[in-house]
Amino acid sequence: MSVSAPSNKRIDGTTLAAYVPLVLTWQLDSCIRGRQNQRIETDGSWLQANAIEDQIRAEVRRLNDDPSIDGILVQLPLGDHIDSDAERRVTEEVAPSKDVDGFHTLNIGLLSSRACNPHFKPCTPAGVIRLLESIGYTDLSGLYAVVMGRSDIVGNPVATMLRAANCTVTQVHRRSKDVQNILSKADIVVVAIGQPVFVQGSWLKPGCVVIDVGTNYIPDATKKSGQRLVGDVDFASAEPVASAITPVPGGVGPMTVAMLMENVKIAAQRRAEYEASHPRGVTSLNRLQLKRPVPSDIEIARAQRPKKIVDVAHEIGLLPSELEPYGDVKAKVSLQVLERLAHRSNGKYIVVAGITPTPLGEGKSTTTIGLSQALGAHLHRPVFACVRQPSQGPTFGIKGGAAGGGYSQVIPMEEFNLHLTGDNHAVTAANNLLAAAIDTRMFHEATQSDAALYDRLAPRQKDVRKFSPIMIKRLKKLGIDKTDPDALTEEERRRFARLDIDPDTITWHRVVDTNDRYLRQITVGQAPTEKGITRKTGFDIAVASECMAVLALSRDLKDMRERLGNMVIGSNRSGEPVTADDLGVGGALAVLMRDAIKPNLMQTLEGTPVFVHAGPFANIAHGNSSILADAIALKLAGLEEGESLEKVGYVITEAGFGADIGMEKFCNIKCRESGLVPDAVVLVATVRALKSHGGGPDVTPGKPLSDVYTQENLEILEKGCANLEKHIQNAKQFGLKVIVAVNKFASDTEAELDMVVQRAHAAGADAAVPTDHWAQGGAGAVKLAESVIEQLERTESQFQFLYDLEQPIESKIETIARKMYGADGIEILPEAREQIDTYTRQGYARLPICMAKTHLSLSHDPTLKGVPKGFTVPIRSVRLAAGARFLYPLCGSMQTMPGLSTRPGYYDIDLDEDGQVVGLF
Repeated sequence: MSVSAPSNKRIDGTTLAAYVPLVLTWQLDSCIRGRQNQRIETDGSWLQANAIEDQIRAEVRRLNDDPSIDGILVQLPLGDHIDSDAERRVTEEVAPSKDVDGFHTLNIGLLSSRACNPHFKPCTPAGVIRLLESIGYTDLSGLYAVVMGRSDIVGNPVATMLRAANCTVTQVHRRSKDVQNILSKADIVVVAIGQPVFVQGSWLKPGCVVIDVGTNYIPDATKKSGQRLVGDVDFASAEPVASAITPVPGGVGPMTVAMLMENVKIAAQRRAEYEASHPRGVTSLNRLQLKRPVPSDIEIARAQRPKKIVDVAHEIGLLPSELEPYGDVKAKVSLQVLERLAHRSNGKYIVVAGITPTPLGEGKSTTTIGLSQALGAHLHRPVFACVRQPSQGPTFGIKGGAAGGGYSQVIPMEEFNLHLTGDNHAVTAANNLLAAAIDTRMFHEATQSDAALYDRLAPRQKDVRKFSPIMIKRLKKLGIDKTDPDALTEEERRRFARLDIDPDTITWHRVVDTNDRYLRQITVGQAPTEKGITRKTGFDIAVASECMAVLALSRDLKDMRERLGNMVIGSNRSGEPVTADDLGVGGALAVLMRDAIKPNLMQTLEGTPVFVHAGPFANIAHGNSSILADAIALKLAGLEEGESLEKVGYVITEAGFGADIGMEKFCNIKCRESGLVPDAVVLVATVRALKSHGGGPDVTPGKPLSDVYTQENLEILEKGCANLEKHIQNAKQFGLKVIVAVNKFASDTEAELDMVVQRAHAAGADAAVPTDHWAQGGAGAVKLAESVIEQLERTESQFQFLYDLEQPIESKIETIARKMYGADGIEILPEAREQIDTYTRQGYARLPICMAKTHLSLSHDPTLKGVPKGFTVPIRSVRLAAGARFLYPLCGSMQTMPGLSTRPGYYDIDLDEDGQVVGLF
């Protein structure tokens, strides 16, 4: 950007090329549009001429929130129907950081303060100063300047800027007295009063500099338009007196445009600098006040005051427009962040899995949170934990919540464990709407003729009837290339109207997010209004719904809509699959879940970020949090081009149950769908679980632990380490680095911990570290975090899948059983054989496999501990999740609706006198 004075005394504004990524103007100024090689992208935001103030302000707010917009120019006037007060309110709506005109009250106020600088200087006043500099007036100290005019656009700011340059300034206006005498002493004259040819040359001090900002039209019969443009100064009489003078037109006008372009350039540079320098890790930490003995989880959580979620979002690099707060401590994150950061490389990707657990769990969630706290709060690395949203069923049952435990928790735990932002409720609503659609459709088909059914599906309205878009899709599926409902033949109408669902093939259950054993098998349709059309069905727990698996595996809103529509609820009597879109309900399901697709942001006890999103069960679904949460976290943790690898962040995502279940599905299902490649697995082991695999007594929730688990017993522990070794081998089959985290309990001895570490190394683990994050928070997992960093800095991941999708269904099942479980083979039972043949015929044979089996054993039998040998896995049935895009074989009897124990957790849950939740664990 430069300014030159190409001819004797005239000062002309000239702009050279300036790189600016993007400026959005309210109306595209003709002089900006006319510039060549400016390399400023402009995008006009055009509204109707009669747009009211609220509409204009709403559009300005939208532009404020758009991260791709660097500058906003509101071109005044906005119309005769919008007065000056409304115009001021519109101008004030522009974010000061995008106010490239420099007219926002904040920017004007900052300009007036000697102690501050505005985001931007007003364009014309800044152009005036630049013009003076262009003719050698680089030091204005002591010069006497007179400014004629007092508007906030020119007069007031230019007077302020001249004072700031150490001029002596007198400001006059049209009602000032003795103007001629004042002007006769001025070294610099700036005129902006809106009076054509008002200032005469005889009023000026010889040799002064005159900058005429006026723009006035006066009659001129010699011009085609009948008028010509003049300034506030009589140019003909002033030019001989002044040492330099700006013409009108061609003087200040182009300079104003030049300074506007410079302001946009400044805005773009600031944005680029911010993105490059803004730290992606937390900068404000919540320090833990550790107590001994360790208090209850809810006492610890209640003692820590969480940061405002908007502050957490700012620290990790989210923009305000990408956050939807739900109160102060939780928020949804827009998927637009993926588009904004698409150019970044991904951060490091770590999956947390475990050995075969006891019914009490071995602390994978606690380890995920503890490791996150260690990396972020103690080693100051950018880090994101990604965990599933828990079901309320176990929360009120015997297992409790899933927010972690001790001093490694997500807070507030009551928000995390209960409703959060309502995603589980949205899944429940969508699932049950589809269930209602199934039974409703069968009822109407059973009670209406073909003609009546067709007429009700495509009714006449004002003597016109038409198909909805989802009906057009069904017609195409049927091979009927018609869009006019009246054009279908009688046979085509019958085929379109009748789904002819076979009730015996329906696999879709209703769901509720409560452990309720009495809903496992029910009969529907018993009311007299249903005319005796009854059907046996049942309820599943909400997180077992395919809608939840779809939510977790969708890559964007469009993908989720497609998956929901493709969900298969059963077959028709001809053996063809019937989908949600066939029932006409796919779009409605997407509407119910459109907000649920946005990941939820929370924080740990030590203030590091946590994405909480989706919660599919791990034994009957794939048991991992959402692809979208991981993808957003990986971009936030990633690197800009040219950034040092030392700045890379870490994403720690949890997989449900043991590595044979959650990790296997993470790799073979989630990573196939996402295209994301993990760098390592953190394998969580406990002395307690290993003792149970070495011959220790059964561990039963609600009953005291045997002395075997509370006292040192190296013999039993050593036998149980075989289970850990098998899980290490399982992880290695995917080409992953394996870091074993030995989650320490208070009763564990140093000899026991040392034995587990040694056996882990001997089995091929890349690192093995005892951790005490439950009692110490992130400080107790620092060695684990250092091991993770060290291992990921050494070599790249050699990730590979366990099987090829082109293998037959039976072959893929057998590969998992042999390689992951150590089985001798599989036994396909008759029902499963028939289903495999059906799915193969229907075109679903290339889907990955999601084994539904017990989490309490490497085998299908929960009573077989350690590393079972000589067993065959029975496959009693195979079900299809066409929307989630996997097949799930059932090994033995799997329960999709948990029950409540004799003494559930809800006995302890209540509200105190202040309305605070007590008793959650």
